[in-house]
Amino acid sequence: MPKIVIENLYNKEIYTKAPNNKVIEIIHENAIDWMHACGKKGRCTTCLMIVTEGQENLSDLTDREEYFRKLGRLKENQRLTCQTKINQGSIRIKVDERYKFPHMDYSK
Repeated sequence: MPKIVIENLYNKEIYTKAPNNKVIEIIHENAIDWMHACGKKGRCTTCLMIVTEGQENLSDLTDREEYFRKLGRLKENQRLTCQTKINQGSIRIKVDERYKFPHMDYSK
């Protein structure tokens, strides 16, 4: 069963039986707020996640992610949660400092 660990949310673990869902959908289904200013359409980078482990367990880059990489707005260790699916195994991610919500308590 695929697993997501959100490191700067106190290592919150999320398990899913639906690996074909996008990462942001899995996060939201588990009642965790995650920024997505464009409504999960891949038009901005506010939903980006920093992938610290498990990059190989994610779907290939989408056209939108390639576009933002070319613009320098998405680094090698960053993916858009609205575009990325977890195929298998586990991933460890972080919320980017720029997109943290003020109403949430984040760990380091």
